[in-house]
Amino acid sequence: MPLGLIALAIGAFGIGLTEFVIMGLLPEVARDFGVSEATAGWLISGYALSVVVGALGITAATTRLPRKAVLIGLVVLFITGNALTAAAPDYGVAMLGRIVAALNHGAFFGIGSVVAAELVVPEKKAGAIAIMFTGLTAANVLGVPFGTFLGQQFGWRSTFWAISAIGIVALIGIAALVPSPERTGEPVRLRSELAAFRSAQVWLSLAVTVLAYGGMFGAFTYIAYTLTDVAGFASASVPWLLVLFGAGLVIGNWLGGRLADRSIDGTLLGFIAALVVVLVAFGLLAFSQPATIVILFLMGGFGFGTVPGLQSRIMQYAGGAPTLASGANIGAFNVGNALGAWAGGVGIAAGLGYTAPIWIGAGITAVALLVMAFAAFAAAHPRPEAASGNPEPQREAVPARTAQ
Repeated sequence: MPLGLIALAIGAFGIGLTEFVIMGLLPEVARDFGVSEATAGWLISGYALSVVVGALGITAATTRLPRKAVLIGLVVLFITGNALTAAAPDYGVAMLGRIVAALNHGAFFGIGSVVAAELVVPEKKAGAIAIMFTGLTAANVLGVPFGTFLGQQFGWRSTFWAISAIGIVALIGIAALVPSPERTGEPVRLRSELAAFRSAQVWLSLAVTVLAYGGMFGAFTYIAYTLTDVAGFASASVPWLLVLFGAGLVIGNWLGGRLADRSIDGTLLGFIAALVVVLVAFGLLAFSQPATIVILFLMGGFGFGTVPGLQSRIMQYAGGAPTLASGANIGAFNVGNALGAWAGGVGIAAGLGYTAPIWIGAGITAVALLVMAFAAFAAAHPRPEAASGNPEPQREAVPARTAQ
């Protein structure tokens, strides 16, 4: 395994920790700045919105620059944002730090996915992307509980100083271990990157990302209420139950990457269909503690198991200019998060109870399955007139398959 993938995974770990750890530290942050928890919650929402802006804006602005140099610059942005948050004298500066840190998120994962795929042979591209995203899953399983504990024991600022230190380690690793491949031919222009969006398959891939991820997060956003008010778990049990979900993320990410290297569309169809079944089962069995324990693991596994395939698919159909499309897909994950959280909240506000987000998530995921089935069919049966000027391959003969 190329050591550069480990450096990218460390960066992904730090970014995942930045995004999620603040959820467990909101009470401490609110007390420190003298704001309500709802106001403190904008530190989460502001981050998510900035991810989408950075995924498109920064990626588009840096298309002609060497990818390694861009990654280094993004990690510097990450360190700066987290240090600014840690040292913030007031809420406004903390929000600015969160925004600065978030701007690197989408671009890092978008460009990092392309770089990770270039570090390995074609038949292992999805697996390489999965290794990088292992850092994100590890952040959920290990980083968030430890970061929350650190912040509760030594103050929330200590957590963000620790994240800044992780960023420094990632910066050194990327600088030392990620190679700088020689460019061949003309530099990729923004116009070429934008041309990828003429591909219907790119748009279908983005739609699947929004819907599949949105369905899972529609169920997951309000999971604490489901676990306590429906399944009857004690509040103190929730963090440990979420470790099960995180373990599912890690295994699903690894397995999804391995299988996507054999068949991207087949893997996505299988995992999304399984996620629909798991969510329906959750809606029916949420009152059962043993069933909930198993379902949490499966939901994380099948939900995040789609990520390597979704990221690989959009890069595949973007042709020779995958960077902006890859960044757009990271933005699509965050749009899906927002969609799922909003839809689940609507169900609760309508008085449908704390299983409503699960059923709504199942419905959104079922739509994702239909869109994915259509995309796979269209890829396998291209129209002859679509062959000219289209940057996408004309069937699902991905590099992984042709190499077998």
